Amino acid sequence: MTTDNGSTAIGLERLTENLQRVEALTQRLLAAVSHKKAVRPALQGPGHDLFTKAATAYVTEMMSNPSRMIEQQIAYWGQSLQHFVDSQSAPADRRFSDPMWNEHPYFNFIRQQYLLNTKAMETAVAQMDNLDTRERQKLDFFSRQIMDMFSPSNFLGTNPQALARAVETDGESLVRGLENLVRDIEANNGDLMVTLADQGAFDVGSNIAMTPGKVVFRNHLFELIQYSPTTQTVQEVPLVIFPPWINKFYIMDLRPENSLVKWIVEQGFTLFVVSWINPDASMRDTGVDTYIEDGFIAAIEQVKKFCDVPQVNATGYCIGGTTLSLTLALLAQRGDTSVKSATLFTTLTDFSDQGEMSVFLDDDFVDGIAAEVEENGILDKFFMSRTFSFLRSNDLIYGPAIRHYMMGETPPAFDLLYWNGDGTNLPGRMAIEYLRGLCQRNQFADGGFEVCGARLHLSDIGVPVCAVACETDHIAAWAQSYRGVQQMTGADRHFILAESGHVAGIINPPQRNKYGFYTQKSLVESPEDWQSSAAYTAGSWWPAWREWLMLHSGKSIEPRKPKSPKGLKLGNAPGRYVLK
Repeated sequence: MTTDNGSTAIGLERLTENLQRVEALTQRLLAAVSHKKAVRPALQGPGHDLFTKAATAYVTEMMSNPSRMIEQQIAYWGQSLQHFVDSQSAPADRRFSDPMWNEHPYFNFIRQQYLLNTKAMETAVAQMDNLDTRERQKLDFFSRQIMDMFSPSNFLGTNPQALARAVETDGESLVRGLENLVRDIEANNGDLMVTLADQGAFDVGSNIAMTPGKVVFRNHLFELIQYSPTTQTVQEVPLVIFPPWINKFYIMDLRPENSLVKWIVEQGFTLFVVSWINPDASMRDTGVDTYIEDGFIAAIEQVKKFCDVPQVNATGYCIGGTTLSLTLALLAQRGDTSVKSATLFTTLTDFSDQGEMSVFLDDDFVDGIAAEVEENGILDKFFMSRTFSFLRSNDLIYGPAIRHYMMGETPPAFDLLYWNGDGTNLPGRMAIEYLRGLCQRNQFADGGFEVCGARLHLSDIGVPVCAVACETDHIAAWAQSYRGVQQMTGADRHFILAESGHVAGIINPPQRNKYGFYTQKSLVESPEDWQSSAAYTAGSWWPAWREWLMLHSGKSIEPRKPKSPKGLKLGNAPGRYVLK
C-alpha cells in the first residue's frame, strides 16, 4: 500500500495504464470468443439429462421419506451455525495452502463453509435412492465437478493470494492474467484450454527426446526408431515399445535424467520405439485392424528383420498395451511365435469396470463422438484433452487457471506438462471401434472381439506377461488391469503395482528414489487380497522389470548399430512424425 503523495500518484498512473490495457484486451477477448466453433450438444459433456433425473429422484425421496431429508437439512443447518460460532479445523487441501485461509477470519469462514457445503452434497448424493449404480456414479462425478468449480479459490473476490498480488502490483497481475487468457482463447479458436507449460521452453529433438538413434523404417502409420547402443554387449532378443497413439512417444524420453528410453539402452537392450503419425481426415477409415496389421505386426517383422532374430520382446503403454494384447491373441490363433514376452504399462484389457472414465462411455457421449468423426473423419485432440483434464480438474484446469489468469504467472517450463499439451487426433473408425467394441461392450474379455478375420479372446494370450499398473491411476484403474491379466493363460504372469499415477508411476527413474512398488509371485483371487499380501519395495520398479526381462532376452552379443535401409535416408531420432 502506498504511503506518500508521490508514490500514490505513481500507483494511480500505473492503475490507469492497466485499465487502458484491459479495455484493449477485452476487445481481443470478444473477437477470439466469436471464432469459437459450435460443439454438438452431446459433446458438451455426458449426462445432460442426469441432473433432471437426480432432481426428480430427490423430490421423490422427499415425498416418500421426508424424515431423512429433514434430518439431513437440520444437520446441515446445525453444522453451519456451529461453524459460524466456532470454526472447525478442516483437512489439508492444496487449494487452501496459503496461510491467509486460516489466519484471516473472512477467508477462514469462506473456506470452511465451502468444505461443509461439499460434505453436505456428498452425503445427499450417497444417500439418494431411486438411482442405479451407473447413474449414482455419474451423479457423484458431476456433483464433484460442480463443487470443484465453485471453490472460493477459483474467484478473485474470495482468493486472498490473488487479491494480495493485485494490490502489490497495482493491478499488473490481473492485466497479465487477462493477456494469458486472451492468448489461450486465440490459440484454440475461441475455446478455452488452459496452457499448462511454457510452449517456448522446449524443442522436440533439441532439449527433449534427445536420446541418439535413427529412423530405420517408415510407413503410412508409424516411424520405427532404433536407438544407438551404449554398452559393450547387448542382449540377443531386441525390445520394441508401442506407445499409445493418443499421445506422442517422447513421454518415455523427456530429458536424460528421466528418460526411460535412455535407461533401457544403458541396461544393454537393443531398443526400438514406434512413433505413430498424427492422423488427419484422410485416415478416417483407419481402424483397429489397420493398427494391428500395418502397425504392430509390421513393426515386429521389421525388428526381426533388422536384428536377424525369430522373436522379439514387446511392450505396450496404455491403449498401446491394449492393442498389443489384441495382437498377441491374433498371433496365437495364427500360430505365430514372433513375440517371446510382453510387458503392459497401465493397460486395460477387461473393461467391465472403467472407473471414473465410465461417465464418458455412455451412449449419449459416444453417440456424439460418432457424429463428430462421421463429419470430420477424426476425433480431434481437443476432445480427448478436455476429457482427461476433467478427470483431474483441480490439477489440470482450476489450479493452472488461478496461477495464469488471476495471479498473472507465466506457465512453468515443465517437460511433462509440455508433453501433455502436445496431443494427437484419433482416426474416426478406430475411435468408434475402440469405444463401442472394447470399452462399452467389453468384447475382448466377454465373448470375443472380432478383428482381422478372427474372434479374439483374452484367454488366447499365453506368452510370458509382465504388467505394470499404477496405484492412483485415474485412467486405467490398477485393479481392473489386474483382472485382465488374470484371464490370460500363460504360466509366467508377473504383476507389478507402482505407486503414483498413469504417467508419474511409469516415468519413475531409479535415481529419484521417489515412488515404490508392490510385487508377489502369484495372482490371487482378488486384487485387494493381492495387494494386502504383496511385498513392498522402496524406489523405482525399473530394476525389477529389468530382472524379469533379462530372463526372456537370450545371450549377450555384439552391439547392433542402427542403419537406414539401403538407398533410404530416413533421418535421426526423434523422426518426422512426432513433429506433426
